[in-house]
Amino acid sequence: MTEPSAKPPVQDGLAFERPLSELQTKIAELRKLNSGSHLELSGEIELLEDRLRRQTAEVYAQLSPWERVNVARHAERPLTSDYMQLMLDDFVELHGDRVFGEDRAIVTGLATMAGTRFLLVGHRKGKTVKDRLACNFGCAHPEGYRKALQKMRLAEKMKLPIVTFINTPGAYPGIGAEERGQAGAIARNILEMFEIEVPIVCLVIGEGGSGGALGIGVGDRVGMLENSYYSVISPEGCAAILWKSGDKAPEAAEALKLTSKDLLRLGLVDKVIEEPLGGAHRDPKGTVERVKVQLLEWLAELAAVPVPELLAQRYRKFRGMGTPVAE
Repeated sequence: MTEPSAKPPVQDGLAFERPLSELQTKIAELRKLNSGSHLELSGEIELLEDRLRRQTAEVYAQLSPWERVNVARHAERPLTSDYMQLMLDDFVELHGDRVFGEDRAIVTGLATMAGTRFLLVGHRKGKTVKDRLACNFGCAHPEGYRKALQKMRLAEKMKLPIVTFINTPGAYPGIGAEERGQAGAIARNILEMFEIEVPIVCLVIGEGGSGGALGIGVGDRVGMLENSYYSVISPEGCAAILWKSGDKAPEAAEALKLTSKDLLRLGLVDKVIEEPLGGAHRDPKGTVERVKVQLLEWLAELAAVPVPELLAQRYRKFRGMGTPVAE
């Protein structure tokens, strides 16, 4: 396992990480003291690092569904833009839906990774406040879904496989989006992705919320990162509907069965990609490398499947979802 970073993480309100942050701070202070004085503190540092590894493993093994939702939303968790920067050898972005305009909440483009060419489609959240506002925090408008489908049809013509990165709390719920056909755009994507005659791989890298996720979520292989979530509605939205209170979000997260472990058991995803010790936000590069290896494996595997069988398997896969997988 990758060791957790000794650098104190950005404090973002994750209460269960505070003991880990305190240990990391102590280690950082001892390292600074060890390098700036004649004291020999290597033994003490090694003991604290070992304690940090054990405590991190214990904490993350016992996370509740609500705590995993908060890990999926961590400010330092790698986004689609990070995967593009760290994983791809080349990328040419494709814009617009030819109907209304450009939606920055979804990025599409021709990509190359380790000699493999494919179309990349992903939710884009943005890192700075300005970018997040421009991207609607990853909540796409109908033009975003129309753009995604147009580029997928282009990939089909070019005989290129498709990779989608899902990371959204849901589709944009504004009046303008509804007026421009939000529900219809998502429904059309779901319908037509079953008919696209090239391999499709979908991966939930953070939040997988409702139809906003499903709009680019139909594929031959559907995977999740260990601490991501995939759900028909956000825990807060579910709590507001059922209990009329956002305070019940933890109970909603438990009831929704939205963690990667639950979804793997129910057959909704094919594989859960294990994250580095302490979550993807502690080792973004290590996480990206694991994702890259899995994507290349899936793309190579699907490339050998004849198109008629590919489409038949895709259909059977989604028809059989929700049936618990025997452990």
